[in-house]
Amino acid sequence: MYLRFTRRRKDGKEHRYWSIVESKRCAGGRVVQRPVLYLGEINDSQREAWCRVVDAFDEDSQQHRQLALFPAGQGVPEHARGYGLQVRLDAMELCRPRQWGACWLACHLYEQLELDRFWTERLPDSREGTSWRHILQTLVCYRLIDPGSEWRLHRQWFEQSAMGDLLGEDYSLVSKNALYRCLDKVLPHKTALFSHLRQCWQDLFGASFEVLLYDLTSTYFESAPPDDENDKRRYGYSRDKRSDCVQVVIALIVTPEGFPLAYEVLPGNTADSTTLRGFLQKIETQYGKAQRIWVMDRGIPTDEVLAEMRQSDPPVSYLVGTPKGRLTKLEKALLERPWQTVRDGVDVKLLPDEQELYVLARSRARIDKERAMRQRKLKWLWGRLKELSAMRLKREELLMKLGAARDKARAAWRLVDIVVDPQIASFSFALNRDKLRKVRRREGRYLLRTNLYEHQPEKLWKFYIQLTEIEAAFKNLKGDLEVRPIFHQTIERVEAHIFVAFMAYCLHVTLRARLRPLAGGLTPRAVLDKFAAIQMLDVHFPTTEGRTLILSRYTELNADQKILASQLNLEMPPQPPPRITAAGTIAKSSVPAL
Repeated sequence: MYLRFTRRRKDGKEHRYWSIVESKRCAGGRVVQRPVLYLGEINDSQREAWCRVVDAFDEDSQQHRQLALFPAGQGVPEHARGYGLQVRLDAMELCRPRQWGACWLACHLYEQLELDRFWTERLPDSREGTSWRHILQTLVCYRLIDPGSEWRLHRQWFEQSAMGDLLGEDYSLVSKNALYRCLDKVLPHKTALFSHLRQCWQDLFGASFEVLLYDLTSTYFESAPPDDENDKRRYGYSRDKRSDCVQVVIALIVTPEGFPLAYEVLPGNTADSTTLRGFLQKIETQYGKAQRIWVMDRGIPTDEVLAEMRQSDPPVSYLVGTPKGRLTKLEKALLERPWQTVRDGVDVKLLPDEQELYVLARSRARIDKERAMRQRKLKWLWGRLKELSAMRLKREELLMKLGAARDKARAAWRLVDIVVDPQIASFSFALNRDKLRKVRRREGRYLLRTNLYEHQPEKLWKFYIQLTEIEAAFKNLKGDLEVRPIFHQTIERVEAHIFVAFMAYCLHVTLRARLRPLAGGLTPRAVLDKFAAIQMLDVHFPTTEGRTLILSRYTELNADQKILASQLNLEMPPQPPPRITAAGTIAKSSVPAL
């Protein structure tokens, strides 16, 4: 469409009457003009407003300039002289499709947590112009959207994404060495980031920090043990069932809503019971003394540390699980106590003991679950023992197969008495009914200990079941964010890799917190996958003067994406401004040559 005028002389004076006209190509190659709007007589400013003008970046002058676009077969009208441009519509090309939606959403979450401002103050550009803060933002968004190695980011992912468009950067941002060097710069700012995040959780979501959940996990490396004695990669108890691999231990603190406050990477051979004292001091040093309730699973606190928590000023409150061996010692005293219903299907017994309160909790849903798990394992083991008893095996083969069965069903193995003949390949087995009755009595029961005397039993139970939030955090780190495999050779870069995954988890939690009021079953991964379908591509219009007008455009949102954007109050940004190449320059994709 374009502006066209007709001349008329009236009372000896020439008048111009303007219309918006569209050129339509018909059969036989004929071109017909279809009047769209009659405007009448308009002044110069009105005419400029109706003229289709775009603001484009001119690579010749390195400045923005206004252009009016016209088809190549039509001359540039007089009113558009100086900024009119003829484009060859028949030679239009669609180039370089790339993923835009999830990248934009990740950057939006990054800015919502003000991580861009935080890192701008701490990661200034290098003298060569390397933007470390943009490299870090790319690493974090990559870990959230489509996690993989830094080599894959350098070699493949960046060019298939619109991160360069969103950050105003080109392929040099993700040069291999720059990615690794950026990891070397971030660790000194870890403690400052924890304080920054605490303020963000409070400002954005009104998070409280009265209750803190603390737990540990491990992540392993498929590599040989390091020679450096100070390296944290060591053999230890593996939560991933990979005791054959070296590992590091990750200790994490989150709020009951799942907002992470701090974490630490510890040597792989660190015992859980040795970590709590250091974390208590770390939190107190960073956030000051306050009334906090620490919720932990059994195996983490020791009696000595709990005594220190009770005697500190002010006293540090805690609610922890206890080993089942302690339940044996207190069983007689607990039998005399009445059950109290705290919620539908959950009952508790309270037993004061000197400076602590023991809470025996019984969950009917948990009883059914643990009983079903035990019956399934016991049924499999019983069937397997019958099979082995009917086989003709050598004694060594029999012992190996019995060992494999025990490894697969250790809990059920304890309920069966198995006697192997010391001379021949034969054995007998029988169900130990006394052990079975004891196990049945304890299924679905938890013994907790606390120094919170004033809290109601229902509140204590709610505190403890909130430990599922920290379990979910570990699941997301190892699942959606794929913290492993880790390919780095030095422990400093291993820790920086985990730091990047931690920041990606903060974006994940932010999105989940925005989704929670909308729908409990809507996950951050589902939303990211929906937005990942929004693509960006470059529309190339060759001009009659040998240059190319390039319009980068993201695709229109479909119905699903519009619903999500509306519910999340996301306002989509305007389309990027066009650019026109320099004279004699051929527009090419920035994909590196093979």
